[in-house]
Amino acid sequence: MRQALLRTAALPACLWLALPAIAAAQDLQDREGAALPPPIETAAPRADNQIDFSADQLEYDFDADLVNATGDVRLFRQGERLRADKVTWNRKTGQVVAEGDIAVTNPQGDIAYGDRIELTDTLKDGVVNNMLVVLEQGGRIAAERGVRENGGVLRVTKAAYTPCAVENSAGCPKEPSWKITAREVVYNPDRKRIRYKGARVTLFGLSLPLPAFSHTIGGESAPGILAPQFRLSRVNGFEFALPYHFNLGPNRDLTVTPHVFTEALPMIEGNYRQYTSLGAFEVTAYGTYSRRSDDLVTEAGVAPTSENAFRGYVDATGRAQFDPYWSAFGSIRVATDKTFLRRYDISRDDRLRSNIGVQRISEDTYFAIQGWAVQSLRLDDAGQIQPVALPEIDFRHRLTDPLIGGRLTVQLNSLAISRNNGGQDTQRAFASALWELRRITNWGQEVTFSAFARGDIYNTSNSAATLTPLYRGEDGFHTRGIGALAVDVKWPFIGEAFGGDQRITPRVQIVASPRISNIDIPNEDARSIDLEDTNLFSLNRFPGYDRFEDSTRVTYGVDYALDLPGVSINANVGQSYRLNARPSIFPEGTGLTDRWSDFVGRTEVRVGQFVAFTHRYRLDKDGFAVRRNEVDATVGSRKTYALIGYLRLNRNNDQLLEDLRDREEVRVGGRVAFARFWSAFGSATVDLTDRNEDPLSISDGFEPIRHRLGVQYEDDCVRLGLTWRRDYQDNGDARAGNSFLLTLALTNLGR
Repeated sequence: MRQALLRTAALPACLWLALPAIAAAQDLQDREGAALPPPIETAAPRADNQIDFSADQLEYDFDADLVNATGDVRLFRQGERLRADKVTWNRKTGQVVAEGDIAVTNPQGDIAYGDRIELTDTLKDGVVNNMLVVLEQGGRIAAERGVRENGGVLRVTKAAYTPCAVENSAGCPKEPSWKITAREVVYNPDRKRIRYKGARVTLFGLSLPLPAFSHTIGGESAPGILAPQFRLSRVNGFEFALPYHFNLGPNRDLTVTPHVFTEALPMIEGNYRQYTSLGAFEVTAYGTYSRRSDDLVTEAGVAPTSENAFRGYVDATGRAQFDPYWSAFGSIRVATDKTFLRRYDISRDDRLRSNIGVQRISEDTYFAIQGWAVQSLRLDDAGQIQPVALPEIDFRHRLTDPLIGGRLTVQLNSLAISRNNGGQDTQRAFASALWELRRITNWGQEVTFSAFARGDIYNTSNSAATLTPLYRGEDGFHTRGIGALAVDVKWPFIGEAFGGDQRITPRVQIVASPRISNIDIPNEDARSIDLEDTNLFSLNRFPGYDRFEDSTRVTYGVDYALDLPGVSINANVGQSYRLNARPSIFPEGTGLTDRWSDFVGRTEVRVGQFVAFTHRYRLDKDGFAVRRNEVDATVGSRKTYALIGYLRLNRNNDQLLEDLRDREEVRVGGRVAFARFWSAFGSATVDLTDRNEDPLSISDGFEPIRHRLGVQYEDDCVRLGLTWRRDYQDNGDARAGNSFLLTLALTNLGR
């Protein structure tokens, strides 16, 4: 019969001894044994020296002063639990011995398995033989012998550690992908850190020495060396980077990465992150010395130099939330020169934008003060007249049901744009109001009425510095009044078709707007105009605020949707007609120049999670020539898939406007999983533009830009990959050529 007894100074509870033990064979496989019981319920909290336990049989030897508990012995004390076949306590020597299918859990959740544990009744010292510890944070330690020290620190000899699975999908034992064997291992459960002496790491059977090494477990952040990086490129030669992580506190850290090259001077990289009570921010910086004369970019009147100069880059972002409504944000990106980011393969961006501001957002109100600055990294751009927008003040407030149930949105906005070195400067302010009313008729039509009014004031100077006359405007102060009325009608027809649901929705919109002063106003934010399916039914089809479409027009189209089991199709197509005959303010090639616009549309097809296809197009109204042809398609699963992207802009535009230049490009990519853990991947970008499409293009009609090919192995605890990339174009000192990148990531190693 089972007896449950309560002792007050007896059995040293909780032989926490999560003492990892690795047998001589360093057996990391699971041990057979009974699972730990849940904590024993007690009527009242126990004192520190009290133990709850149960056993099938309890015996006391009065002569030897021994207590023997046998048969599924279970003990519980202060979050520590023990299960064993037999527990013996020698009251004379204070020695406690647990034997047979031992399972021990400490308060941190680590579980130790073994055959025999010896400890003293002080519960501070103990010895474990042939034990395995399964860590709560992931991973396991096996050891031949271990000692538990003060504070629960575990010191074991002839040990092995791995965070990898030790069984395959069929449940059969397997060798882990990687493991560390060591002469001595010290595990601190409070710091969640493991330290090794005389260690070797074994990866896929290849063993490398690690004389002194430590790492955290469970994703904890702590000081230490991170995973190294290896790269080989034409310009910099062989690159070796070894990050070191500094844990400066629970809410901040710093990672410093020296980059060493065989064909260039070293570079230092730093990354600082911090969380505060208000938010978080992050700063990344690079710095080195190298020859800037290789940039092939020299300013007028400045002789090139071959001397080394400082080159670097700073990328800082942050946000602070002061209360549920008010916040501040910022993003600073600055480089010392145009080609630093490409040369060291940090980024392929051709411009860097910095932004800073404060804002307040509530249910019906938005208010923001912010500014922007832009740094151009394009080699064909002098970059000396990039605008600085500071400040922009924007206020919007929404009123519901102000007039017969409609919604009124009021906006106040001001902006100042300045340019150095004699560029055009512009200041702008406006106030606007948009009223909208949406109703559903008895026949099911959705009707939306809109009324818009806005008043502008502009001031510009040095407009002649803008090279494109269409964007200049005129110097001095100018005012402008804008008004528009619109009605938009949708009539959906829904029914069953082809075994699914079909929706056909004809749509008609009428917009009336009087002649508006546009040409006298500088165009800063409405340059990149193109008729698309996204702006076909917009009240103003110009982006931004500096241009407004002054015409009375009718726009019509149809939306189509078909939902089948596992298949969905969505499409739309439309066109607009301008009722008045006055000259258009739209540039040639936008599809909106004539009274009849071009046809635009979009088609989307999805087949489960296997196929995603999107096609956007614009067809010339006179002969249906394709002016825009854009395809994005994905076919496959998450492991094996193919991507293709194709874009051709054939605007038939004689004006050499940068924002409306023709181009043709194809992008392909994909990944193939050819084994359980292996995959091959690749991507390529090709410029198909020729001089017939763009007179300013230097491409011959098939100009590869870059491609990437690689192979990767990834299982539950290892990611190993090799990537080959080739750039085909010189960009200053970022030369065309090959580069190779080796990546290696091991779970729990590197931080």
